[in-house]
Amino acid sequence: MTDTFPAFDISPVPRPEPGVEAPELFRGLYGMPMFVTVPTSDLAASTEFWVRGLGFFDLFSVPGQIVHLRRWAFQDVLLVPGGTAEGAPALSVSFSCVLDQLDGIAAACEEASPGSTSGPRHRPWNSVELEVVTPENARVIMTAARPYDPGSAEARYLRDMGIEGPEG
Repeated sequence: MTDTFPAFDISPVPRPEPGVEAPELFRGLYGMPMFVTVPTSDLAASTEFWVRGLGFFDLFSVPGQIVHLRRWAFQDVLLVPGGTAEGAPALSVSFSCVLDQLDGIAAACEEASPGSTSGPRHRPWNSVELEVVTPENARVIMTAARPYDPGSAEARYLRDMGIEGPEG
């Protein structure tokens, strides 16, 4: 992994530090480098869940045809008319957040759809993840990086894979 380098300056995701604030919701227009399309049998109900529960906003919509949702820059979701999947799929989509947002997202999702969340869970790759199953049965992972501690089990796990953490 010698050809990797820190590139936080091109990402809206802030460095994981205690008390770090989440970026503002991003309302600019750009060529989307990645987005997810989620079919739903109820555009209004799905929009409400993604907005109230997951913290997205309606960037634009065409009634009955599409709702373009966004959170931070490069976190785009297109809701489109279609059937709802039978059960949550194995495939998931992950969106970054900051640690201080996880409890609020979990509470908002549970209020909107009781039983929709699982976690948050500490992961060995130095993140905390909240799994959310949306009304369309999309599996969404809200993931927050933890501050890097070079002496932690997580740091050893990463080093064992050949990933060196940031210098203190």
